[in-house]
This record gives sequence, structure tokens and C-alpha cells, in this order.
Amino acid sequence: MVKARTSAAELVGSGHVRVNGTRETSPGHAIKLGDVLTIALDRTVRVLKVTGFNERRGDAASARVLYEELSGANRN
Repeated sequence: MVKARTSAAELVGSGHVRVNGTRETSPGHAIKLGDVLTIALDRTVRVLKVTGFNERRGDAASARVLYEELSGANRN
């Protein structure tokens, strides 16, 4: 959703991320398979279900197969 870990941490710290409907304030919170993330970005809200994890960090294309978009934004 964002390009850098620091940007992701800022989103969480500023209250723009919910995990399973609960506002998350700790950037180090563990995410599990099946968790639903709600992320407020700019003027949109994205709702994503975690469907997998990579062993290593990868590019955006490889990350797209690790979640299911539940909201209308960027949905194919």
C-alpha cells in the first residue's frame, strides 16, 4: 500500500490502520493469515484480507498475490 516500512509505521501510528475492525497503534503488531486490514490512504479506504506471506521482502507485483481486495478500490 505504501513503498517504505517507515511510511507504513506512520500510517499505523497515526490511527489509519485497523486489524479485524480494531484500530492498531503498534507498527510491530503481528498479522496472521485471514486477518482483515482496513487502511485509510489519501481519500480512499482499502479493505484487504491476508492470504499469504513471503519469506523475503519483494516487489509490489509479488505482494499483490498475498492479499485479497475486499473493498471496491483497485478491484479487478
